Amino acid sequence: MIAFLGMGHLGANFVRALISKGEQVQVWNRTASKATALETYGAKAFPEVADAVKGAGRIHLTLKDDHSVNEILAAAVSGFKAGAVIIDHTTTSTDGAIQRTREWQERGFTYLHAPVFMGPQNALESTGYMLVSGDQTVIGRQEQALSKMTGKVINFGDTVGKAASMKLLGNSFLVGLTAGLADTLSLAKALDIPVSDLSALFDNWNPGGALPARLQRMTSGNYNNPSWELSMARKDTQLFIEAAAKGGTQLAVLPAIAAEMDRWIKNGHGNDDWTVIGKDSISSKV
Repeated sequence: MIAFLGMGHLGANFVRALISKGEQVQVWNRTASKATALETYGAKAFPEVADAVKGAGRIHLTLKDDHSVNEILAAAVSGFKAGAVIIDHTTTSTDGAIQRTREWQERGFTYLHAPVFMGPQNALESTGYMLVSGDQTVIGRQEQALSKMTGKVINFGDTVGKAASMKLLGNSFLVGLTAGLADTLSLAKALDIPVSDLSALFDNWNPGGALPARLQRMTSGNYNNPSWELSMARKDTQLFIEAAAKGGTQLAVLPAIAAEMDRWIKNGHGNDDWTVIGKDSISSKV
């Protein structure tokens, strides 16, 4: 039997999918009505979190942050079955995941951080990606069950907390991508280009396909054979900024990028490939 704590859109659809696969699931949510709503699908809701986890061999969490995970686990522990496994899908800090893995092991329980790149529909359809790392024996015991919940389980090895780090990296990219798209939409508005035309551009030209090559170029350390010189990229960036200003729209990200480009140009990199602006960000482990 499984317990699931945190019935937001993701958690609720995880529960529905588990029930459809024949699992018995006990649920809890801070707002009780979100848990009781799942009784329609066959879940058993509890008003007290310690009661929701009683008898459960696996306890899943989809909560907000480190604080909420620590708070709810502290409230639930009195109901834990001996040897229960805690599987936490919450996006948390790396340090928090490491600390909980150690502390719950010391208390006789297994804690596995398994953050996801999954939306609510993915949770319902058991598609998307789930990340794990740490004790490979623990992962080996849980991998089959986790695989039934997602399209792919990605194992990042035996470093505890690495899955948390990888989730933060992925979300960082998504935040940057969305902020960049917001600036692109602002520029389109300033240039009186409808969204339909912008969509048509990306339907025909997918810049995402260049991501692996761009990452390789940025991390190669070789910027002296440019495909786009930094000075030329900076010239275009100025065109973006001026067009937006003329059209009465504001840009949030591009002005900061322009300032970073100016710093690198001032340091003599104007003729280098524009990806040189990422040079200082590269880990020495690359």
